[in-house]
Amino acid sequence: MEVLPIDLTAVIATFMGISIVLIPVMGLTARYALKLLVESLGRLFSSRENEESVRILERRMALLEQHLEAMDTTMTRLAEAAEFHRDLQSGGTPADPGASRTLPGDRGS
Repeated sequence: MEVLPIDLTAVIATFMGISIVLIPVMGLTARYALKLLVESLGRLFSSRENEESVRILERRMALLEQHLEAMDTTMTRLAEAAEFHRDLQSGGTPADPGASRTLPGDRGS
């Protein structure tokens, strides 16, 4: 078996000639292939941000609802207390005649 010498100049010239065509083709191919990948990753991250902001808003709404419910309860108690004090000061009967309220200092009859 006889080994032939390699013509280094011919190999480099062939490689450079092929590279002149292949480098732009690889660049364009990578550009269009990576463009789709980058766009899909961008949509993925933006949807995650949207989901996180929705969760934060849901948490805030729940806290606002709890606060509103607590305020409603407090207002109801204040209204009942004001009505009780009004009844005490007027010496009248309670607003609900069916309910038997005992005032402090009253002894059973």
